[in-house]
Amino acid sequence: MKTLYWIFPCYNEEECLPSSFEKIMETFRGFLSSKLIDESSRLIFVDDGSKDKTWEMIEKLSKEHKEAIGIRLSRNKGHQYAVEAGLRYADEKNADFTITMDVDLQDDISVVKEMIEKHYEGYDVVYGVRNDRATDTFFKRFTANSYYKLMLHYGVELVENAADFRLISNRALKALLEYQEANLFLRGLVPQVGYPSTKVEYKRLEREHGKTHYPLTKMFSLATDGITAFSTKPLGIVGKLGVCLIGLSVIAMIIFAILNGASVLAFSIYYYLFPFISIMTGLLMICLYIIGLYIGKINIETKKRPHYFIQEIAGE
Repeated sequence: MKTLYWIFPCYNEEECLPSSFEKIMETFRGFLSSKLIDESSRLIFVDDGSKDKTWEMIEKLSKEHKEAIGIRLSRNKGHQYAVEAGLRYADEKNADFTITMDVDLQDDISVVKEMIEKHYEGYDVVYGVRNDRATDTFFKRFTANSYYKLMLHYGVELVENAADFRLISNRALKALLEYQEANLFLRGLVPQVGYPSTKVEYKRLEREHGKTHYPLTKMFSLATDGITAFSTKPLGIVGKLGVCLIGLSVIAMIIFAILNGASVLAFSIYYYLFPFISIMTGLLMICLYIIGLYIGKINIETKKRPHYFIQEIAGE
């Protein structure tokens, strides 16, 4: 038997935490009784600076159940850092393997047993992969598919339709934690580790309580973080676009010079001059934005600031 540290990042989850905890404990005790994991295994709830009663609930659960441990970050740092905090804690405790999943249990908890069995077959990383997006809206399906295609196009190695629901062995975790970048994008980092991996398919469930913490703006931010953290291709596009703009400008000047003598044609062409300049200016601003993203991330990386601070730990 091996030690499992099952990690749940939490942010403002007071509505779903009670019912989720019941299901988690029932599943966890099933693993214990079937000898899939040993008695030193633990449930880790990482509170990412919640503004509701999430931490108070985690504290209460950790007092009532020896298997539950709460980690409270000093402020909200984001989902990826909350996951990292749980992983580093598990590494410090020498867990044999870890599983990370969201506490809302939209990721199907019933496939966790299969993930553990895959690990015992010799796999260091087991990805939970969605096999059905029927419950998503058309817009959600379109943006999700576009996201993965875009990431793969720009050379970011991702497991398609896999988020942060995964199992990681002890040696794979130690390798993962060697990465020190501040711009944390675990979906891209885990495949870089390179140890034997496999997939477990599941159908994502509807959220029973509360609301999603990943609206479109956060999804867009996550996508840009992934691309800029693992690929410099957008900078190449900026260079190619610059060459195209120069070429278009030269062509425009030649056309204006030819038509200069024909007053009617010259007059009419100026109707297109302002939109042309506006489009060129817009393209230049997009280029500056892309370059600015990379410069900003370089600035953050060079500061070497701590990723997070742990305010307190409950249940140790």
